[in-house]
Amino acid sequence: MKAWRLEKIVALADDHQPLRLREIDRPEPGPGQVLIKVSACGVCHTELDEIEGRAAPPRLPVTPGHQAVGRVVAGDRFPFGTRVGVAWIFRSCGHCSYCRSGLENLCPDFSGTGRDADGGYAEFMVAHEDFVYPIPSGLDDLHAAPLLCAGAVGWRAVKLSQLQDGQPLGLSGFGASGHLVLQMVRAVFPNSPIYVFTRRPEQQRLALKLGALWVGDFDTLPPEPLAAVIDTTPAWKPVLHSLSAIAPGGRLVINAIAKENADRELLATLDYRLQLWQEKSIKSVANVTRADVAECLQLAERKKVLPQVEVYPFSEANRALGTLSRGKARGAMVLKVEE
Repeated sequence: MKAWRLEKIVALADDHQPLRLREIDRPEPGPGQVLIKVSACGVCHTELDEIEGRAAPPRLPVTPGHQAVGRVVAGDRFPFGTRVGVAWIFRSCGHCSYCRSGLENLCPDFSGTGRDADGGYAEFMVAHEDFVYPIPSGLDDLHAAPLLCAGAVGWRAVKLSQLQDGQPLGLSGFGASGHLVLQMVRAVFPNSPIYVFTRRPEQQRLALKLGALWVGDFDTLPPEPLAAVIDTTPAWKPVLHSLSAIAPGGRLVINAIAKENADRELLATLDYRLQLWQEKSIKSVANVTRADVAECLQLAERKKVLPQVEVYPFSEANRALGTLSRGKARGAMVLKVEE
């Protein structure tokens, strides 16, 4: 079968073809696993973090991709042809204190799809049957794929924000996850105004189209203090900006697997009294649980939460990653694996 392989850590600025298309053996499912014929796979910023070495080191060589949708072609639990999705959580141990308390995303033995195990940038992949998700009939493959990570981790960030209906929410950055979070918050908290910070005009226009009350750059403040901000950017400047925008007792939720180092020195400029005092809090999002993924899929079908997708053919995985790296993506990006 054909699969895109990450064989070494590289800087995208130096290597515009970080993945290599290889012909490898089709995987065979083991006990408790299913074999999936992949039809679509979302392209995520986490792939950039893996390629450039900001995330935990991946197993090399590895097939990236953790927003995969396809059909079961072998396995015991699901009938042949069942549409399923595979998310970032490939497996957790199931018996540690975190797993037993519903925090399997923090399991010390957490395995990430496309990092610790081969993912969905391939014609076929295997997954553990307890960690795949039937795709609701109201979602097609291309629109379901981004919900498995951008949507699910965004939903987890919403829950961690502790937002209540009517409270103002800020979204710092407006990519694949942000534009889904906006739709989910409008569906669940219809009385909460949403303020979006992004410098790109096309993202500002999309935010307003999807129902944001206000948009601005990272140097502007919204018309009112915010109860919470969800930050999905790869940089540090928006973190300091968000702390200035939230109200006393407000919450900043950082939804990123890693931050780039280019502006790290800005952290030394943090003004404690102006930006962090008055019981403001910061929380990070780490991975997702199976419940996050299942809830996101159900919410998306029930409330018609759909990503704006840019579809790339399977042969153009590197071009898609380059577009994402340059910040040129509009909404979510998806590889169409099955032509």
